[in-house]
Amino acid sequence: MKNDWKLIRSREIFDNPWITVKEDEVINPGGGTSQYGHVHFKNYALGIIPLDTNLNTWLVGQWRYTLNEYSWEIPMGGGSLEMDRLDSAKRELREETGLRAGKWTELLKVHTSNSVTNEIGFVFLAEELSMGETAFEETEKLEIRKVPLVDALEMCDSGEITDGLSLAGLFHLSRILKL
Repeated sequence: MKNDWKLIRSREIFDNPWITVKEDEVINPGGGTSQYGHVHFKNYALGIIPLDTNLNTWLVGQWRYTLNEYSWEIPMGGGSLEMDRLDSAKRELREETGLRAGKWTELLKVHTSNSVTNEIGFVFLAEELSMGETAFEETEKLEIRKVPLVDALEMCDSGEITDGLSLAGLFHLSRILKL
């Protein structure tokens, strides 16, 4: 497929260690000139679905500043584009839940909001679990809940879980497991 977008000029609006926000002047596919804002992410979005032998999983709840509401999600965080994403996923699972896993499977790749960002997310399945200590970051005040996987799926269906990476990962895993 041919790229019909043409960049005229780009300017950086904001930059920090996690994101860069740019505003581009472009010629769009219809031939018109328009402004296009987009966010470049400097990390992967990494989601982890820990799953024990009884088909229980762990969710984390936290207040999401950007939404101004409480959110239930699979354990997740960011991983540097320069680091191995599996190593980063292992770190995130330990930090947020205290869990360690002996078996890891990459389930899927997700573009989280491809009309305004280039962020790429990956969801991993973590099995053969053992418990350890959490190590929350300064910005995290998490509630950890162990729930049957079918209950987590019901939370997705009812709208209690709305996070895109969590929804994609949980529904994908439900298809694999034929739930």
